[in-house]
Amino acid sequence: MSAYEFELVIGDKNWSSWSLRPWLLMRQAGIPFRETSIRLRQEDTKAQILAHAPAGQVPALKWRDVVIGDSLAICETIADLYPAKNLWPADGVARAVARSAAAEMHSGFQDLRRDMPMSILDRFPGEGHSEGALANARRAIEIWRGARHRFGRQAAQDHGFLFGRFGVADAMYAPVVTRFQTYGVDLEALGDDGTARAYMEAILTLPAMRDWIEGAAAEEKAKAGA
Repeated sequence: MSAYEFELVIGDKNWSSWSLRPWLLMRQAGIPFRETSIRLRQEDTKAQILAHAPAGQVPALKWRDVVIGDSLAICETIADLYPAKNLWPADGVARAVARSAAAEMHSGFQDLRRDMPMSILDRFPGEGHSEGALANARRAIEIWRGARHRFGRQAAQDHGFLFGRFGVADAMYAPVVTRFQTYGVDLEALGDDGTARAYMEAILTLPAMRDWIEGAAAEEKAKAGA
């Protein structure tokens, strides 16, 4: 595939958790794409997005003559197009659990989203710790622990991710990792045995994740100077 067969339309890197997911997956997997960034929370944001995506939402993947919306759909498309990248586990049981975990992240965790919105560069320790958000956080930790103990640590290539190798499930949970950091979530108080802490470190030290955070800082600096 050519260097620019894909164009990924995303929102601000400091805030757009849904944009982070496919961006991180494609970047970490070494899949080239053109990046188009739309500044969010502006009067013309909707119009700017509609120029690229009929659904009026980011992220959107422009590929050939179609526009694919929704983070999980984009990740699924990339996994299908690049089977050699092993973005889902090869084992059938592990793959089913990974898909279930990704889908749960996609459709659930509403209190965590509302009360601890992604703000990757900021630190608000103790804020947003509502009962619902902490219940969601506890569930995320439970998912991470279960995946790591049953599948990740048993994988032929264990790089510290949920199912050993970095994949779609990790991309889906990456914004939760940043939320835990931003809002100072006490992992041990929510049942972490050290697994969640180690998993967060694995995500935050990914080269692609560092690139995203650096990009967020550059965007915010540019806004301040505008």
